[in-house]
Amino acid sequence: MTQPLVRPRSLAREAAGLRSGEPGLPAYVDRLCALVERVDPLIHAFVPEPGRHDRLMARARELEARHPRPSGRPPLYGVAVGVKDVVHVDGLPTHGGSALPPGVLAGPQAVVVDRLLAAGAMVAGKTATAEFAASAPGPTRNPHHPGHTPGGSSSGSAAAVAAGLVPLAIGTQTVGSVIRPAAYCGVVGFRPTYGRIPSAGVLPNAPSLDTLGVFTADLAGVALAAPLLCDDWRREPEAGVPVLGVPDGTYLEHAEPAALSAFEEWLERLERAGLTVCRVPLFADFAEVSRQLQAVNRFELARSHADWFARFGRLYRPETVASIRVGQGIAPEDRAAALEFRERLRERVAAATAGAGVDLWLAPSATGGAPEGLHTTGNAVMSSPWSFLGLPALSLPAGRTATGLPLGLQVVGAAGGDERLLAQAAVLQRALGLAEA
Repeated sequence: MTQPLVRPRSLAREAAGLRSGEPGLPAYVDRLCALVERVDPLIHAFVPEPGRHDRLMARARELEARHPRPSGRPPLYGVAVGVKDVVHVDGLPTHGGSALPPGVLAGPQAVVVDRLLAAGAMVAGKTATAEFAASAPGPTRNPHHPGHTPGGSSSGSAAAVAAGLVPLAIGTQTVGSVIRPAAYCGVVGFRPTYGRIPSAGVLPNAPSLDTLGVFTADLAGVALAAPLLCDDWRREPEAGVPVLGVPDGTYLEHAEPAALSAFEEWLERLERAGLTVCRVPLFADFAEVSRQLQAVNRFELARSHADWFARFGRLYRPETVASIRVGQGIAPEDRAAALEFRERLRERVAAATAGAGVDLWLAPSATGGAPEGLHTTGNAVMSSPWSFLGLPALSLPAGRTATGLPLGLQVVGAAGGDERLLAQAAVLQRALGLAEA
């Protein structure tokens, strides 16, 4: 099964239509809820919510009363947004994909949700997640091939956008939880610079790594959402033609042959379009990069869950228990040494970037297409060095495997250079002939 469940919707077009009054918000809510009722039982992107229609209709009436004239409507007026179930939303419980008792994980509404609501959005519901945004898979299926994983841990958010349930969804990434599911589900995923969207109101996994991100059908959707959610967004001047860097070495060897072949084809197309592609040795010590990243991740996961795990450890799934047990065995000084290693790595990558004159780094978004089965969320290794460094990244849909599974092109920018990343990614998109939704 492929096409019937894959109907992504343009955020930019949907937002413009809602602001103009086409459709009206009550009709929009009716259609949205009918779509969720019909499609979501097949992919399980949303956390079940019995009163969804009534809640959304109340929000629609509130928005109509507050903004009666199209000219005064905010940019996301009425837009339905999926929010990952580790992000607190007033009126909706946070379960974190876990079996912990209701209310245990409660907290104040997240800043990112405040910003969505201020922009006029409606929270369509909580989207399914791997348990506590770690590795124990949630129930979500890949809309392209329901027998395959949608990726994780932001599985429900990516699948909801791919299936056209919502045009915008919020996820989180600690290592690869935005970029990988975006690639597997054939949508655009944007992971900003670490800290660019405040994480207040989000269940922590590893606070030194956790980053909020967004899923949309296309790059234009990210360009609309990012300025509303990120701190201190600036208007980017003319982007110019970027110099592209490819990190040669053991890092790329983790990608499967089909993914590497597709990646090389995209690079050739970019060069034929007149862009410069530089192959730069990078991450020669990739095994050590991965080891140090895991030390930070596991230590902080165990610390984040120390209280909950002590009280409810029997309710945690085996994969999460194993990760927490590893983290409990990591000494604080080892985590401190890993963070020092990261600072040295940042200096080395910055020097290599400047030395080669690279504007953007390119890599496969994932090791290949989405694995078959729902017992795994896939391998996050292609995102790991960039996440460790806190750099902004995009996954752009870029081709398919022989069996029709989506592949993604990962585009990585400089720390704090989110605006330039989006502007220059648009240059790549035009050069590659990638269409908007």
